[in-house]
Amino acid sequence: MQHKFHRRRFLQTAAAATFAAAEERPAAASCRTAAEPTDEFRFRYLLGSCMYGYIYLDDVLAEVSKTGARHIDIWPKRHGNQREQWEDLGNERFRGLLERHSVKLGCITQYKLGPFGLQDELRLAGQFDCQTMVTGGSGPKNLKGAALKKAVADFVEKMKPHVAVAEEQGVTIAIENHANNLIDSPDSLRYLAELRNSDHLAIALAPYHLPQDSAALAALIRELGDAIEVFYAWEHGDGCMVKLPKERELKQLPGRGPLDFRPLVSALVDIQFQGWTEIFMHPVPRGVPILETPSDVTAAINTSRRYLEDLLP
Repeated sequence: MQHKFHRRRFLQTAAAATFAAAEERPAAASCRTAAEPTDEFRFRYLLGSCMYGYIYLDDVLAEVSKTGARHIDIWPKRHGNQREQWEDLGNERFRGLLERHSVKLGCITQYKLGPFGLQDELRLAGQFDCQTMVTGGSGPKNLKGAALKKAVADFVEKMKPHVAVAEEQGVTIAIENHANNLIDSPDSLRYLAELRNSDHLAIALAPYHLPQDSAALAALIRELGDAIEVFYAWEHGDGCMVKLPKERELKQLPGRGPLDFRPLVSALVDIQFQGWTEIFMHPVPRGVPILETPSDVTAAINTSRRYLEDLLP
C-alpha cells in the first residue's frame, strides 16, 4: 500500500464556542499528513444537511456553528435537497452563502451517483476545498470469507480510476457500511481497510448498520484505525424504516438509545481519530427534518454532542 497519508495536519483547540478544530489545507496536488497525537482529544464535527430535511440552504448553514461544527455535509434528495439547491443557486452564490456563515464544505454525500459515478462531483468538490465524499459500495451481496474478500478486492480494483481523480482533487472517497450492500459487515470493512491501495479510499463507519455490541464496535474501530474517514455517531435504537412516535425515532441519536457509546469514544481516543464525527439519524419519512424547527433539530444534536463530550477522558 502506498502511504499517501491523506489526513491534514491541523491544530486541535478547545474553543468553547465551537469545540471545533482549526485546520490548514495543502495544495490540491498534495496529500494530507497524519495528524500528530495531542494531549487532549477533540471531536471534529460535521453537520449533515439532511438532518434539517428540505429547508432552505441558507437556514441550514445558519445552524452549523451552533452545533459545534465548522463544516457542512451536503445531501441530495431524497434525504435532503441542499445539493439540488446548490445546483439551482450556482457555484458562486453557494460560495457566497458559505462565506456569509463562516462555514466550509467538508463533505458531499452522493449515494445516488454510486461509487463509479463520482468523477465530475469530485472535481467540483476540489473547487470548494472539500475533503470528503461519501457513497456506498458496489458488488455482490451476502458473501462471506474468501468470496467476500475477493469481491472487495474486485471493488477496490474498479475504484482505481475514481480514486485517482480523488487524489488529484485532494478528496477522500469514504464508503459507508450500508445495509444490503457489498460493504455492509465488519469483515467487509476489514477487507476494505486492508486492500485499499490509497488513503483517498476510506471508510464511513455507521454503527447503526452493525450489531449493537459496544465492545465489538470499539474493537472494530481500533482495527480499522485511520482507514475511518467519517464516524457516524448513530445507533440503531428502534430503527428508521417505519413511522414511530418521535421519542422512539430519536433513539437513533447518541445518548437517547440503548447503545453505550463509552467504549466507542474510548476507541476513537485510542486511535487519535482525526476524521469527521457526524451526529446522525434518519427520520420517517425521508426528506423531513428530524424535528419541527431548525432550532429544535440543533438542540437535539447538541444534546447528543454533550453526551459524547461527557464520555471523553
